[in-house]
Amino acid sequence: MINYHPNQELLTLHAQGELPLSLSIAISAHCELCSHCADKIEKLTLSASKASFNAESLSETIAPQMSDVEMDAELEAMLSSMMQMDDSIDDSTTQAKVAVNVRGQQYNLPSAFRQQVINNWQGIGKVSRSRLDTGEPQARASLLHIDKNGEIPQHTHKGEELTLLLAGEFSDEYNTYTAGDFMLLNNEHEHSPKTVDGCLCYTVVDAPLYFTKGISKLLNPIGELIY
Repeated sequence: MINYHPNQELLTLHAQGELPLSLSIAISAHCELCSHCADKIEKLTLSASKASFNAESLSETIAPQMSDVEMDAELEAMLSSMMQMDDSIDDSTTQAKVAVNVRGQQYNLPSAFRQQVINNWQGIGKVSRSRLDTGEPQARASLLHIDKNGEIPQHTHKGEELTLLLAGEFSDEYNTYTAGDFMLLNNEHEHSPKTVDGCLCYTVVDAPLYFTKGISKLLNPIGELIY
């Protein structure tokens, strides 16, 4: 069961097309796993489309010729046609699964990743990472895999860290998470994620992690290079 979801502000900005690519991928992927948020996005997108359709630049030419009922009917027809086109595109793209292979395991990913996956993994110990190119100078987007009985050393955040759990499970000082859970953490959070069975996540960070315990603290001076 998915217990953690994007907040209303993120969903609204996504529906309006105002999020950077790294965050837009996260919202889209979460909605493929979460019907509750997918329904919210559909309603928000309809609302944003109506607002755009009724913008002053259009209403000056359309409003004098059409009643509100006629305008709503035309908008509904236009959106229905667009959704049918999207469905046909989705049908063709889902036939070729978006998959990654890491440490001998294959994972099928949401179609939101179909333009991003490169299957180029690097790692230390039980933790492997594959960078995704979103064209953003500050944000670092990655697929992050933690093998069975692995963990990330205890750390806090110099900026914000988004984590979308795509497969498997992990837990930290706050809770246990399952596939589809969407978490946003900042410098007020300190945790050490660990997994028993292994997991695959999508992560976005905009500043280095800051390790707070043990030998991992030696990584902090080069944090800018490895985040």
